[in-house]
Amino acid sequence: MHTMKAPSNQVDEAAAACGTGPTAARPAPDGTRLGELWSVLPQNSGVDAEGVLEIGGVPVTELAERYGTPLYVYDEAGLRRRIRAFVGGLAARWPNSQVLFASKSFPAVGMYRLAYEEGANIDVAGGGELRMALAAGVAPERIHFHGNAKTDAELTMALQAGIDTIIVDNEDELDRLDRLLTTPQKLLLRVIPGVDAKTHASQATGGLDSKFGLPMDQALAAIERMRSHPLMDFEGVHLHIGSQILDTTQFAEAVEKISTAGTFPTYDVGGGLGVRYTYEDEDPGIDEYLDAIVTAARQHLPPAARLLIEPGRSIVARAGVTVYEVITVKRTGRTFVAVDGGLADQLDVALTGQRFEAILANRATDAWTETVQIVGRQCESGDLLVDQAPLPAAEVGDVLVLATTGAYGYTMANNYNGALRPAVVFVSEGHSRLVVRRESYEDLLALHEPIPETRTAANPTAANTAASLPKEDNPHA
Repeated sequence: MHTMKAPSNQVDEAAAACGTGPTAARPAPDGTRLGELWSVLPQNSGVDAEGVLEIGGVPVTELAERYGTPLYVYDEAGLRRRIRAFVGGLAARWPNSQVLFASKSFPAVGMYRLAYEEGANIDVAGGGELRMALAAGVAPERIHFHGNAKTDAELTMALQAGIDTIIVDNEDELDRLDRLLTTPQKLLLRVIPGVDAKTHASQATGGLDSKFGLPMDQALAAIERMRSHPLMDFEGVHLHIGSQILDTTQFAEAVEKISTAGTFPTYDVGGGLGVRYTYEDEDPGIDEYLDAIVTAARQHLPPAARLLIEPGRSIVARAGVTVYEVITVKRTGRTFVAVDGGLADQLDVALTGQRFEAILANRATDAWTETVQIVGRQCESGDLLVDQAPLPAAEVGDVLVLATTGAYGYTMANNYNGALRPAVVFVSEGHSRLVVRRESYEDLLALHEPIPETRTAANPTAANTAASLPKEDNPHA
């Protein structure tokens, strides 16, 4: 099948990997939105001769038919390219360095393995993420363990697994480690740098009122405590100023602030680099981000220090899309295009008001003719996926793609209204593979204790009806 790729003047793959491509592609001359959307669709996207959107050489309509919808689809080559850009770019600027994948952005076993294969270490925050990383075959000595409220059970799990580093958040955690340690353990201390990141309030973590880490005066006392403990191998300090940050000067400011904590072998400056979600958004890119951090490090940190960064969103966001089926189109003054997903698979639209771009995958080359509200199926008026989205006249059965949803969509997926969490698929070179299967109704009920027979006997018809219902994983297929 002939495929029309993104025009070379719109997307250069090497430049796109480092975020150095054109800041805004021009609209395509045929009046479609493709000219705009190449900059937010996965890097390995194209359109076939029938006008169907492809990702990784696979028509999105085929993916929807094979795996059902809603569906998370990731450009595997794009993921790998982004990790290599971070790992290689940082090493070229600061050889004694390490990139850790912030797995909270996309905690799938297949993603842990991919990041590990591409040379990244893994940042986990909780026992569940730790278990998934280990299940992916990640070596314990390549894992860092984060969290502001780690339990005894989680710390014990981490210590027994032999992970490389625990990032200590508070004095109570030091008390726990004092009780639990039996052999030396490498530790970093999370400090509050006092940088008010320019981002959504819920995504800012570096201000003085943050729940994460210790302010500098308390941090100094904690550092002395760790240094004097025979089993606490204190390595250095950690910070994280927030998420979806587009102003790279703030990362440089954070490096300067962390240097005031003292001289240590290791400085972990966290993650937080933002990405372009809409055509109008800025895209600072990997090179600008690394230049800002390393320039500040050369000015303020010891030249022999080990420098760590923790990208997450900036690796996975653009590589992923969410695929839906249009279930109904309602024209009541406004036009509502309702799909078979919503807040259950894109919770960030409610938490942070995140904006996305959309395209009809089965009609990718059609000119847009109306501006619509793309809404979900959850029982909330706030279940608005895209406000004022330009689309061709949508029809029931169309396949709709929400772009740049690779970060935190799967992470925050939930069962609101009994929704089944979507499957995850990786695509590359014309092939697809299932990474996470779709939830089934059996999964939904598996954690619930059965109703005692003495109660169901009063209404046997209801029990028999439930038992006879179809058990397919995808109720919309």
